[in-house]
Amino acid sequence: MVDTATRGQLNKRETTSVEAEVEAQIEETSGAASVDVESLGRQLLGTWADVRREARENVKDPALHNVPGLTLTEQRERTLAQLHLLVERGAVHRAFPKSVGGLEDNGGNITGFEELVAADPSLQIKAGVQWGLFGSAVLHLGTEYHHKTFLPAIMSLEIPGAFAMTEIGHGSDVASVATTATYDPESQEFVIHTPFRGAWKEYLGNAGLHGRAATVFAQLITNGVNHGVHCFYVPIRDEDLNFLPGIGGEDDGLKGGLNGIDNGRLHFTNVRIPRVNLLNKYGDVAEDGTYTSSIDSPGRRFFTMLGTLVQGRVSLDGAAAAVSAMALAIAVTYGNQRRQFNAGSDTDEEVILDYQRHQRRLIPRLATTYAMNFAHDEFLVKFDSVFSGAADTDEDRQDLETLAAALKPLSTWAALDILQEAREACGGAGFIAENRLVGLRADLDIYVTFEGDNNILLQLVAKRLLTDYSSKFKTADAGALARYVVEQTAARAYHGTGLRTLAQSVSDFGSTARSVQSLRDTNSQRELLTDRVEAMIAEIAQKLRPASRMSKKDAADLFNSQQNNLIEAARAHAELLQWEAFTRALEKVEDVGTKQVLSWLHDVFGLGLIEKHLAWYLIHGRLSPRRGQAVSAYLDRLITRLRPHAQDLVDAFGYGPEHLRATIATGVEAERQNEAREYYRAQRASGSAPIDEKALKAKKRK
Repeated sequence: MVDTATRGQLNKRETTSVEAEVEAQIEETSGAASVDVESLGRQLLGTWADVRREARENVKDPALHNVPGLTLTEQRERTLAQLHLLVERGAVHRAFPKSVGGLEDNGGNITGFEELVAADPSLQIKAGVQWGLFGSAVLHLGTEYHHKTFLPAIMSLEIPGAFAMTEIGHGSDVASVATTATYDPESQEFVIHTPFRGAWKEYLGNAGLHGRAATVFAQLITNGVNHGVHCFYVPIRDEDLNFLPGIGGEDDGLKGGLNGIDNGRLHFTNVRIPRVNLLNKYGDVAEDGTYTSSIDSPGRRFFTMLGTLVQGRVSLDGAAAAVSAMALAIAVTYGNQRRQFNAGSDTDEEVILDYQRHQRRLIPRLATTYAMNFAHDEFLVKFDSVFSGAADTDEDRQDLETLAAALKPLSTWAALDILQEAREACGGAGFIAENRLVGLRADLDIYVTFEGDNNILLQLVAKRLLTDYSSKFKTADAGALARYVVEQTAARAYHGTGLRTLAQSVSDFGSTARSVQSLRDTNSQRELLTDRVEAMIAEIAQKLRPASRMSKKDAADLFNSQQNNLIEAARAHAELLQWEAFTRALEKVEDVGTKQVLSWLHDVFGLGLIEKHLAWYLIHGRLSPRRGQAVSAYLDRLITRLRPHAQDLVDAFGYGPEHLRATIATGVEAERQNEAREYYRAQRASGSAPIDEKALKAKKRK
């Protein structure tokens, strides 16, 4: 968010006028603003509310909690033991087929899984490796044979496993992995081989110590033809956890976070596995080496296989939203109790959340967290509909993958930002390990680059947006294209001359109240946010249009010149998705007082996005400077209005002391402050308080 303290450059008369008119606008809508914490909490629990409640009860158990200060070995063994507890409690098998003891509940599975982050992010991710990656690869890429043969031992944790996709030389570029799986028809075996050091599988959970098998992604070669990346079930260690012949590896050792997980590297030297260990749902090799697939296009086959594993991104989006909520619950609770400086009183210090800057730091991030939570629930519903088969067309799967690639980057980046700001807002107390903020910040750091680097994921989103944009003109004739060019030119002139209501020109000295009225309107916010996405994509598409007539090298260079713009356009699209989800959630709120408070919070999110990108709106003529000024002024007033409701808004997330486990969020700070205030009150009452030197000198001057 922009620090509005810098707006002091505006002349005093104008600023006062703006703020007065903004205040009048807010006053009209104030009513009896209040928060029904219980009903809002029910809404925030989402579609799988019962599963989420059950999961939160489960993670209250201290046996599942992280213990700061353990050695690396102790952390790893504790996390493995916690996984066994989850198995005993049947907490991790919802997504698996009923035929092997699962519930085939995909949405419920992710809902319960992401709540493990409240206990310990290491537990969440190690469980995710075992059942969400290793197990899911067998489930979604294998057939009934693989389900019956491998899943029972995976589900029971008899066989801990690794998900061996990433290579040192190829991270996000999975299609280019160098590990090979060459079929030998004489022995009816695949030969798994790592041809050079850069092809070692890297950053694999469970590979460093505990894993006994791995789902290995390799280039399938048969009869001299490379059919692209496929997945294979490969045993890697014996019962004593010694590497099997031909398999080697290294432990990644101490990491910046998530040290309960034994990440490591694997490499293969002509390791032979049975032909049937190919997870062959989308591609199979017969005994004689003949390759067949139900998907003829190699590219489409590859993306279909990877798309079945999208649940990792879904769960990271949810975990990031959960941790953001926890961090803000800690910081707001502490901010409501911690006192500092006595600018407004001769005796009592101010609660730090009463300071405007403190509100500006936390309340906009609270609005973002609400948007993240509402967007995530819609994301979960979409995921469940695809994986349950209720809506499982190619288009549905593409939409899901695009949604995952859009939301996961925003939520994981936001979580790091929120954790850092919450830490700073708690001062030195935020840096103490027992208050959890620094530990959570360290553990979530890796979320922005695993399950897809955020920048690369947004590039995928941008490509989809460009494809959708281009599809409008696939069958267009020259006349249609000419009309489009004219419309674009006219639109630019339309915005630039200030004829649109929102694009009030610099020469328009109309009422700021009318400016605020426009900005408050949901359709106006939607128009501003949508227009930015469409304009950015249109501009990029026009710049990339010559690529079709260029050499491959020149076309790649042209595309590269627009990469940053592509990623920014995708980010704008993802922000719009979150805003739309918040808007739909707001429409469902029935309690009048709660709806008023959430309306303000919704405006803080929407106008916060506009303020964040204000330069774009000014440069492109979508807002005048005066209306840009009104955005910040209105935000300041909204945040002030939300301040009395901040505690209720974080309490509605539903995380109790057993989840937060932060000493400063337990009420101990209020006890300390009350003790100090009582001490000074009693001292003043007794007349034993020393005389302040300043007061004494002032008295003498009189």
